[in-house]
Amino acid sequence: MATGGGWAPARSVERHGAPRGGGTRSKSVAPGLRRPSPSPARSRAATDNGGSADSCRVRVAVRLRPNNSEDLAHGSDFDSCVELQPESKRLKLKKNNWSCESYKFDEVFSENASQKRVYEVVAKPVVESVLEGYNGTVMAYGQTGTGKTYTVGRLGKDDPSERGIMVRALEHILSSMSFETDRVAISYLQLYLESVQDLLAPEKTNIPIVEDAKTGEVSLPGAAIVEIKDLEHVFHLLQIGEANRHAANTKMNTESSRSHAILIIHLQRSSRIKEEKSSLSNDMHDIFPDDLPLVLKSKLLIVDLAGSERIDKSGSEGHMIEEAKFINLSLTSLGKCINALAENSPHIPTRDSKLTRIFRDSFGGTARTSLVVTIGPSSRHYSETSSTIMFGQRAMKVVNTIKLKEEVDYKILYKKMEREVDQLTSEMERQQKLIKSEKMQLDKKLKESEGSFHDLRMTSNIRIENLEKEKCELESTVKTLMRDLEEERGQKNMLSEQIAELEKLLDENKQQQLENLSRTKVLTDTTKEHEKKMEELLRQLQEERHCSSSLKDRMSILQQELCDAQSSTQESMARELEKKLTEVTEEFTCQVQSLKEKISELISEKEVIYKELKSTQEKVQQEMWQRQGLEDQILRLKQSTSDNFAEESKTSDCMVRTGSGLGNATFVSKSGKIREALSGQRGTISKIFEEVGLPNVLALLKSEDLDVQIHAVKVVANLAAEDINQEKIVEEGGLDALLSLLETSENTTIYRVTAGAVANLAMNGSNQGVIMNKGGARLLANVASKTEDPQTLRMVAGAIANLCGNEKLHLMLKQDGGIKALLGMVRSGHADVIPQIARGIANFAKCESRVISQGHRKGRSLLIEDGVLTWMVANSTRFSASTRRHIELAFCHLAQNEDNTCDIIASGGIKELLRISRESPRDDARNLAKKALDSNPAFLREVQ
Repeated sequence: MATGGGWAPARSVERHGAPRGGGTRSKSVAPGLRRPSPSPARSRAATDNGGSADSCRVRVAVRLRPNNSEDLAHGSDFDSCVELQPESKRLKLKKNNWSCESYKFDEVFSENASQKRVYEVVAKPVVESVLEGYNGTVMAYGQTGTGKTYTVGRLGKDDPSERGIMVRALEHILSSMSFETDRVAISYLQLYLESVQDLLAPEKTNIPIVEDAKTGEVSLPGAAIVEIKDLEHVFHLLQIGEANRHAANTKMNTESSRSHAILIIHLQRSSRIKEEKSSLSNDMHDIFPDDLPLVLKSKLLIVDLAGSERIDKSGSEGHMIEEAKFINLSLTSLGKCINALAENSPHIPTRDSKLTRIFRDSFGGTARTSLVVTIGPSSRHYSETSSTIMFGQRAMKVVNTIKLKEEVDYKILYKKMEREVDQLTSEMERQQKLIKSEKMQLDKKLKESEGSFHDLRMTSNIRIENLEKEKCELESTVKTLMRDLEEERGQKNMLSEQIAELEKLLDENKQQQLENLSRTKVLTDTTKEHEKKMEELLRQLQEERHCSSSLKDRMSILQQELCDAQSSTQESMARELEKKLTEVTEEFTCQVQSLKEKISELISEKEVIYKELKSTQEKVQQEMWQRQGLEDQILRLKQSTSDNFAEESKTSDCMVRTGSGLGNATFVSKSGKIREALSGQRGTISKIFEEVGLPNVLALLKSEDLDVQIHAVKVVANLAAEDINQEKIVEEGGLDALLSLLETSENTTIYRVTAGAVANLAMNGSNQGVIMNKGGARLLANVASKTEDPQTLRMVAGAIANLCGNEKLHLMLKQDGGIKALLGMVRSGHADVIPQIARGIANFAKCESRVISQGHRKGRSLLIEDGVLTWMVANSTRFSASTRRHIELAFCHLAQNEDNTCDIIASGGIKELLRISRESPRDDARNLAKKALDSNPAFLREVQ
C-alpha cells in the first residue's frame, strides 16, 4: 500500500496468538493471507477464546431493521417473517404459519438496539485487538435498504447517539493513542463497477491491487493515506468520502449505495518486548541491550457493502442496472469464498472479484473479523432475508489465524544507545571527580572525628548520669500519678453512685408528684368537710350561748322569787326554789363545761387541719409551678411545630411511610431540608417525652383544650414515627386513645393528625393486627366518608395502604370496608391522595399474589369484587409516572392469578397487559406482563 512519511517498513517480527496471549516470537513471516491447509479445527465453529490459542472464529451478529413506511403500508405489523429471541441469541425465520426455522448467532439485535450497543458488541473487541497490534475487519452485509450504511457509516455529528461504527471506532482509537509515540492514518476507498476508487482523492481511479509473493499481504499502492489527529478532522474526511460515493434512489431505498465503501485505518504504536537470548548471538549481546524497541503495525478495515437487490423489486433502470449487476457479482464471489472456507474446500476462488482479493486477510487469513448482517422484518422479502441469514451462518464457520506484526525500530534504538553512551561518559567523569573530592573530605573528617570522639565520650558519660537521675525522678512522678489516678477513679465511682441515687430520687419524686396531685384533691375535699363541720359547731355554740343567756335570765327570775319568798317568810317555798336553783345551776355548769371541751377540741382539730392544709397548699403550689413549666414547654413545642407543620403535612414520610422508591419528586427534592427541620423538633419532643413520660403525654389527648389536644396528637404521631416507640405507645393505651378520637371528634385537623399517627403505628407488623382487631380500618373508612380535605384523605389512604401490606388482614380489611374506602377516596382527584391509593392497591395485589402462588388461598382477587380492576384499566395512563408504576405492578400481579382471567378479559385488560409488556419503563413490570401473557392460554388466544 502507498505509505506516507514515517510508514516505511523495517525488520519484520511476527507473533502468533490471541491479542492477550503470550505466544512465541519468530523472525520468519508466515503467509497470513494464504489459506492454510484443510484441518478438522478449521471446520469447527470455535469460540473466540476457545480451542487453539492462535485460532479465532469469525463473529456474526444479526440486526433487525424497524418497519419503514413501505412495510407499514403493506401491513407488516401482522405479516412479519422474523421472530427474535435476544435472550438465547436465536432468530426464527417463518416461511408461513406452520413452518419456521431457528438460527443461532453470536448476538441478535432487535429493532430497538442502540448504535452504541451494536458498536460495543460487534466492533469494540476488534478495535481493541487492532490497538494491540493485530489486523481486524468489521463488515456489514445484507439486502438493500436494511440499514447497513446507517449501522456502519452514520456520522451523527449533531447527535452522538446516532454515530455508526466508523466514527465510534476512530473516536475509540484516538482516545487510546499517544500522539507522541503513536500514529494513525486512514484511507477511504470504494469499489465501483469493479474499479477501486479513492474517495478522499476522486481523481485516483482504477487503483491496482498488489499482493506480496512472500508474505501474501495485499496492498493498494496509489491510495491516499491521510494522518489524523482529532475527531473534527475525521468528520471532515468522512464527509468528503460520503460526498464522493455513488448513491441512487430506488424503490427499496431512497439513498441506495451503488458501491462498496472500505475505510482502512493504519495504526503504528511503539512496543517494547524483551528479546529472547537464544535469538541473538553472543556478539549481538555485547552490542545491544536485552530490551529492543519494537513498533506494532496493524490495520482495521471497516466495510459498508452495497446491498444485494433484485431488479424487479428495486426498479433499477439504465445505468443502475449495470451497477446492480456488478454489485451482485462481487457479493456472489464473496459468498462463494465463504462457502469454500466453511466447507474446507482445497480451492478458494479469491481471484474471481477485486472485493474477495481485498478481503483475503479478513476471511481465512490473519485478521480478527466481525460481521453484522442486516435484515428487514417483512415477509415480502423472505427469500432475500433467508439468503442473508444463511450467509451469516456460513461465515460463522470460518476460522482465522491471527498474528501480531512487530518491527524493530533501529532509529530509536540508535538514538537511545547514543544517549546512554553520552550519559555514561559524563557520569564516569563526574564520578572520578567526586571520588577525589570525597577522599579529601574523608581524610579531613577522619581527623575531626578522632578529636570529637574523645569529647563525645566525656559528654556521653555526663549525659548518662543525668539520664539516670531523670529516670529516678520520672519513676517517682509516675507513682504519684498512678496514686492520683486511683483516687480519681474512686471519686468517679462515687459520683456514678451519687448520679444513680439522684436518678432514683428523681423517679421517686415524679411518683410523689402524681400521688400529691391525688392527695391535694382529697385534702381539698376534707378541708371543705371540716369547714362545714366548723360552721355547724359554731352554730351549735351560738345556740348554747343563747340557751345560756336564757338560763341566766331564768336564774335571775328564780333569785328574785327567792328573795321575794324569803321576804314573805315562806321557807318551804324557798327551800324548793333553792333546790331547784341548785339543779339548774349544776345542769348549766355541766353544759358549759361540755361546750368548752368541744370548743377546745374543735380549735385543736382546726389548727391541725390548717397546718395540713398549709402544707398541702405549698405542695399544690409547687405542682402548679411544675405544671406551668410543662405547659410552657408544650407551648414552645406548639410554636416550633406550627412553623413546619404545613410543609410536614404535605410529605408523608414523617406521618406515613410510602415505601422505597415510591415518593413523589417534590418530597425527594425537599427531604433534606425537612429532615434538618424535623431533627431539632424531634430532639425537643424526645427531651419532653423523657422528662414528662409517655402516660402524661397520652393524658393530654383527653384535654378539653382543642389546641392542646391537637398538638398532643402531633407529639404522639412524631414519637410513633420512630420504630422504638411504636409498641410502647400501643402498650400504654395510645392506640385506644387515638381510635377514640377518630370515633368521637368532629374536627378535621384531629382527623388528619390522628390518621397520620395511626399510619405510623401501622408500619409495625405486630401493631397491624391490633389496629384491625380494635376496628381501626372501620374508623378510617368512616373518616374517609365524612371529610373532603385532601391532606386528611392522604393520611387515611396512607394508613390503609400500610395495612394492605399484611396478607393475613386482607379478608378483615375488606369486611371492614377498607378497600371500598380506599377506592372511594379517588373522588378527590388530588395529586397527593392518588399515589397513596395506588400504593395500597399495589401492596394488596402483591401480597395476595404471593399467597395464591404459595397455595395458601384460591379464588378471585378480593380487589375485583370492589371494582378496583375496572378503575385500574380506565386510569392506568392518566396519572404521574410513579402512580402508573404502582398501577402497572398491581395489574400484573392480578394477572398472575388464573381465577382473574375472565374479569381481566371482560374489562379490556389484555390491551393493558400488552402495553405494559412493551412500554413500561420498569423491567419487573414488563417481565410480569410477559409472564402472564405467555403462561395463560386464554390470554394467548385473545392476543391472537
